[in-house]
Amino acid sequence: MTGTPRNSQARRSDATRTAILDAARERFAADGYERATIRAIARDARIDPSMVMRYYGSKEGLFAAAVAFDLRLPDLEQVPRDEVGRALVGHFLHMWEENEELTAVLRVGVTNQAGAERMQGMFRDQLLPVARQACPDPEQAPARAALCAAQLLGLALTRYVLRLPPARELSREELLAWLSPTVQRYLTAPSP
Repeated sequence: MTGTPRNSQARRSDATRTAILDAARERFAADGYERATIRAIARDARIDPSMVMRYYGSKEGLFAAAVAFDLRLPDLEQVPRDEVGRALVGHFLHMWEENEELTAVLRVGVTNQAGAERMQGMFRDQLLPVARQACPDPEQAPARAALCAAQLLGLALTRYVLRLPPARELSREELLAWLSPTVQRYLTAPSP
């Protein structure tokens, strides 16, 4: 039983961190970086503001932790070359529909420099390596990844952030049918 108080304290600490991050994601998504405050986030998490500072040090530190997001992109080397566009589009649709954190990151990314820098980091660290797997010319991988990002983020903006009715009304299969060939071309077609 000597380890029980420590385990209990660790569980409370993990629960507090989770509550802070959940509240921060919602607050940053709703208010943007500039208007979101540590006090409001702490109130949403039902904790004292000093706890936010204890765990994350600053608003910037909290923001960095709140919008750190692993896209868990598929290994395109395991996908037939003529299906990489569909695999990538399907993966992003699943991510947006199953997890509102990516939508929150996008909302903050379009309204705030720090958010934009986070989105750039996700692009550089996660999407660019995937594009390199499929791209026929490694020198073109950054441009091709940027075109894929434009297509996928454009969909996310219209469907999940702005919630435009025509974009919302398209079924998953319709979205796959429309977007997959475009993303496929961006990734694998010869250079124009």
